[in-house]
Amino acid sequence: MKTFEELGVGEPLRRAIEELGFETPMPVQEAVIPHLLGDDGGDVVALAQTGTGKTAAFGLPVLQRIDPSKHVPQALILAPTRELCLQIAGDLADFSKYIPDVTVLPVYGGSSIESQIRALRAGVEVIVATPGRLIDLINRGVVNSSDVHTVILDEADEMLNMGFLDSIEEILSHIPEDRRMLLFSATMPADIAKIAKKYMRDYREFVIGNRNEGAANVRHIYYMVNARDKYLALKRIADNSPDIYAIVFCRTRRDTQEIADRLIADGYNADALHGDLSQQQRDIVMKKFRDRVTSILVATDVAARGLDVDDLTHVINFGLPDEAAVYTHRSGRTGRAGKTGVSIAIIHSREKGRLREIEKIIGKKFEHKQVPTPEHIIEKQLYHLADRIERAQVDETEIGKYLPGVSRKLSWLSGEDLLKRLISLELHRLLQYYKDAPVIDLIDEKKSKKERKEKGRERDLREKDRRTAEEGMERIYVNLGKADGFYAGNLIDMLNHTVEGKRVDVGRIDLFANYSLFDVEKDAARRVVGSLKGAEFYGKRVYAEIADHSKDYAHAERRTRRRSDDSEETVAEYFMKKQRGGAKKPSKKRKK
Repeated sequence: MKTFEELGVGEPLRRAIEELGFETPMPVQEAVIPHLLGDDGGDVVALAQTGTGKTAAFGLPVLQRIDPSKHVPQALILAPTRELCLQIAGDLADFSKYIPDVTVLPVYGGSSIESQIRALRAGVEVIVATPGRLIDLINRGVVNSSDVHTVILDEADEMLNMGFLDSIEEILSHIPEDRRMLLFSATMPADIAKIAKKYMRDYREFVIGNRNEGAANVRHIYYMVNARDKYLALKRIADNSPDIYAIVFCRTRRDTQEIADRLIADGYNADALHGDLSQQQRDIVMKKFRDRVTSILVATDVAARGLDVDDLTHVINFGLPDEAAVYTHRSGRTGRAGKTGVSIAIIHSREKGRLREIEKIIGKKFEHKQVPTPEHIIEKQLYHLADRIERAQVDETEIGKYLPGVSRKLSWLSGEDLLKRLISLELHRLLQYYKDAPVIDLIDEKKSKKERKEKGRERDLREKDRRTAEEGMERIYVNLGKADGFYAGNLIDMLNHTVEGKRVDVGRIDLFANYSLFDVEKDAARRVVGSLKGAEFYGKRVYAEIADHSKDYAHAERRTRRRSDDSEETVAEYFMKKQRGGAKKPSKKRKK
């Protein structure tokens, strides 16, 4: 492993970072710094998780290339949120401690623009900004960008998720074309690739880990419970981790506030962070959390963007996000700087398919755990209390004058009685709560090894592509989907009108863009397929078959659609003709 000196970092910067505790470069720093300090170093795209040392990776080379004699902006760093903006500016100020005449200025919304204008007019070399406030300052003519030689987009994927693409493009239009551009991101979605292609020249890509991969030092665990038991599971997870310091992610502002309120009412040091809070309220909440007055922060994804908090023990997903990239960002908030962390998902059975999709994208397997039992939680808390007692520092001088009186007061108690009372006093809430603790039914029931082995492959296929029927049912494919205006109600109506004989009971229905899959009882499957073949749905001829779990219907349907585009009337065309009076009413009778 190389040293910072071997990477080319100058002595003033090395002195500052050594005082900050930097000993050896982290992987992203070792990869990026030599390139940026080299004579031929061009544009850079660096993919690395938050907390892996990205700020130093771009900050040290930028500061080293600043000309202090020019009191004009030479480097511009864009960040998605006020919190991240302040953090980056603070880090760069610490790095440049021994470089005279280098000023780093954070500019962001929610603070006085007049004071920021005064600072800019006094002369700054590095600007760290949120996009909206920077555009305002550019439009006011107080930001001179003619000498900017380096533009950095930090957490670029977050900025795009927050809708800053137009703002970024407007800012770049004011920067000299011969600039160097650095793009740092945790993931590489398509929009990031488009920005790189459009605005960067012959850029070099550095990938720390694998693309879109979860943080290496994070364990991924899931608990599967009934939806009604999610909050109870959350409390048990918290109780089972006496030193918990966690962010709990929720989907909505309402859920966030409700869960935080319930935790507070149940005796936990919790608070809520969401978009309904004012900036002042937000700052108070974050200060309490950073000072560890609050140990559990319940937050929405939007409100938590850009937050940088060290030493989180847990990230808890109160349900999974819709996108894997969001999960990657959430889990990347723990396990930083070489430390280990835990990312937990509390899910119900309907979320298991999404969990498997996330596993594929992040390249990591979730461990399935049972929700901690009351007995295990009490035992964990007792050992934690014992550790606290062992580690307690006794100041004889301070307590000496009180000890004789207290000793006389408690002299009638044996050592065992004293210990029992201490435990009861410390753990009163938990002992009372778990005395009659409700049972949390696990949906994912454990099967025998033999049964799991026999059912494993079948279950995996079902979760993978939904082409396998439930037990006792047969899966039917039909060439109608959402793009045809075909939904569950249409399917039931069609079966009622076309299938003769005994009424057909329909099971699980999965609707896709161009086709659908549904379950019927096995003895009715061939009757259903035979009845549907040749029927019509708003001008489109219906095809059905018993689904083959090895067949890729999505690809097959796309090929069929391409071949038929020129010859077959689409549903949209049918409706247009119908409005003009040129279409016949669709037939739903079987073909004779």
